[in-house]
Amino acid sequence: MADKSCIKRLQKEYRALCKEPVSHIVARPSPSDILEWHYVLEGSEGTPFAGGYYHGKIKFPPEYPYKPPGISMITPNGRFMTQKKICLSMSDFHPESWNPMWSVSSILTGLLSFMMDNSPTTGSVNTTAAEKERLAKASLAFNCKNPTFRKLFPEYVENFNQRQQSEQLVAEQVSPKPSVEGEARKLIEKVKSMEGNINKAADGDHMKRNRKQSFPTWLMLLLFSIFGVLMALPLLQP
Repeated sequence: MADKSCIKRLQKEYRALCKEPVSHIVARPSPSDILEWHYVLEGSEGTPFAGGYYHGKIKFPPEYPYKPPGISMITPNGRFMTQKKICLSMSDFHPESWNPMWSVSSILTGLLSFMMDNSPTTGSVNTTAAEKERLAKASLAFNCKNPTFRKLFPEYVENFNQRQQSEQLVAEQVSPKPSVEGEARKLIEKVKSMEGNINKAADGDHMKRNRKQSFPTWLMLLLFSIFGVLMALPLLQP
């Protein structure tokens, strides 16, 4: 059970964060437990973490601010282990160096700064810049699968959904091109086929005409000959 002074302090810090947000940092307490806070760190431009959204958790002791909190990260990031406490001068790894004047905003500002560094510590990992960049691109999609993240940070979920819709629209605009080309090829083939059929029909008609024309010619000659004989018969009579 948290002390009254602890609850008042955390409520005060949350109001301060809402009134004056810290750049690249969002932090909110769990609705069911004010001692458990969740945060999102946004990767700084010009670093391998640019474009990344890193979800983590701060667990405050009931004696806060007289004792330091435990800090961990949930999103794969290439700098810290996930679901493991991170060793910082402002965490419960070093209670001897804790200052009660430090707040949630100062803790997370220090964590973000330390994240951009490569100094080893308990809970850190060593990865390449390319791996960090890959994880940064995949971070928001990973976070949106987490029910707690979706509940506490709906604006990031909406941002992700808008990205998905934009990418889908782009894909739909690009994908018809091959099908249009395919339809054009089919149309050309149909036209060629129609031309071939027309030529065949024309050749057939031509042959029929030739047959029709050749048949009347000899018949006309025969009729002309008979007609000539009939006309000459009166002249042949005595």
